[in-house]
Amino acid sequence: MKNMVLIPFLLALLSFTSHATDDKVNNFCVADLKGPNSPSGYQCLPPNSLTVDNFVFSLPVSNTSNPIKTGISSAFVNDFPALNGLDISALSVIMDSGGYIPMHTHRGATELIIMVEGQMTAGFLTHDASYVKTLKPGDLMVIPRGLMHFVANYGKDKVVAFAAFSSSNPGIHSFNDIFSNNLPSDILAQTTFLDVAQVKKLKDRFHGSG
Repeated sequence: MKNMVLIPFLLALLSFTSHATDDKVNNFCVADLKGPNSPSGYQCLPPNSLTVDNFVFSLPVSNTSNPIKTGISSAFVNDFPALNGLDISALSVIMDSGGYIPMHTHRGATELIIMVEGQMTAGFLTHDASYVKTLKPGDLMVIPRGLMHFVANYGKDKVVAFAAFSSSNPGIHSFNDIFSNNLPSDILAQTTFLDVAQVKKLKDRFHGSG
């Protein structure tokens, strides 16, 4: 009998709670990129100013004419403001034979690689192991948040792939950053186990100085 009395009360409470909160919950918040970017994201554009075009984005054509023979086009929040606060983003990758993306991490997101064309070797590292696989069309590979990883095309054919991230702004810390700054070469050599000549060569490649 007590349960019979409680059920209508709980249903009424649930209904009241849902109606009380519906008006305060936004399904989306298209970023106003002219405003500041705070830890909680950008401020929202007024909903009555939006059209369907705010929720559609076309990835630019990637250019592989660069030292790593890889073109990357991103759809992060600064590219696609509708992703603001939605914990999702993406990029496309086109990689010529011999192309690669150097070791890097995404401190703010898990990554899901989606292979479309060609074959690409991808892998990530922990402190005591490596996890490496050659991916073929239709394969998916997950890169856990914050772990160092890479991709490379060791085949003869072009690679086309996509990556999705569990953040609208996953961030990137690349191996290249070690050599693209003005830290003196002798200090960098001592702290990376490389000789000074190799450090200077890498600094020259990644436009560093010192």
